[in-house]
Amino acid sequence: MILVTGGCGFIGSHITDALIEKKYKVLVMDNLSSGSMENLNSKAQFVKGDITNTEDIEAIFKQYPIDAVCHHAAQISVAVSMENPVFDINTNIIGIINLLQACEKYKVKRFVFASSAAIYGNPVYLPIDENHPKNPLSFYGLSKLASEQCIRIFAQDTDMTYAILRYANVYGPRQRAEGEGGVVAVFMNRMVANKECFIHGDGKQTRDFIYVKDIAAANVKALECQVSFTANVSTNVYTDIVTLFNVMKKQTGYEKQAVYTQPRKGDIKDSYLKNTGIHELLSWYPEYDLSKGLKETAEYFLHA
Repeated sequence: MILVTGGCGFIGSHITDALIEKKYKVLVMDNLSSGSMENLNSKAQFVKGDITNTEDIEAIFKQYPIDAVCHHAAQISVAVSMENPVFDINTNIIGIINLLQACEKYKVKRFVFASSAAIYGNPVYLPIDENHPKNPLSFYGLSKLASEQCIRIFAQDTDMTYAILRYANVYGPRQRAEGEGGVVAVFMNRMVANKECFIHGDGKQTRDFIYVKDIAAANVKALECQVSFTANVSTNVYTDIVTLFNVMKKQTGYEKQAVYTQPRKGDIKDSYLKNTGIHELLSWYPEYDLSKGLKETAEYFLHA
């Protein structure tokens, strides 16, 4: 049985769908603070629980025969991490330590973790590979980097293997406008409501946008792999925000022009991630280009 923490959330629910499609037994643990039962696959088992609560975790591991954990429960907002770093660290770092202790006690074989490009900070060179310097600019990025190291420390003394997946900007159906990489959801919400869309700065800043179903496929392959590794999960393609806006405008039939505002303090100018590591290790390749992914996303938001 595979435990998916945060399995009622945006990314976790898509991973749950992909695992169930491959006939895996899936247990979802979610505290529903940001996730929704509407996202939950009907074939998954569900337990309401919080990773910061050791009693919740102990009860789940005691009751269910968990072979692997896919950890996606997290505080995902960069802004919240800066406003309330204690909350961020308690959820993201203490939460993962609680999980890892249970994995050690109950002899879990495999641990897959959702990390982030936020660990790298401002790029020293592009594309960013896994050996790029780590200089997070937010407590969110710091908590992801610390979580990675927690996994490695626990894995030293156990038979558990791990996969650390550093995501580029994930987008797709079920994404909320809050959180890291939420620009697609923000634009979609406003376009569907025919409200003005705001672009910070000149809109020439670039990001690596990856469709959530490609992320889900990478997680399935990572769970099936037996070796420990750390890899970027990305498209290795950069797209500027103006181009993104124009593609989305076409997909949704939105007719307004973008409104340009002041640049946001602390925003990274350019970012895209090299993905040859995960290609070579798992034979994983993104199947969705931006146009195809945004088309599916637009269909979801237009009918939600």
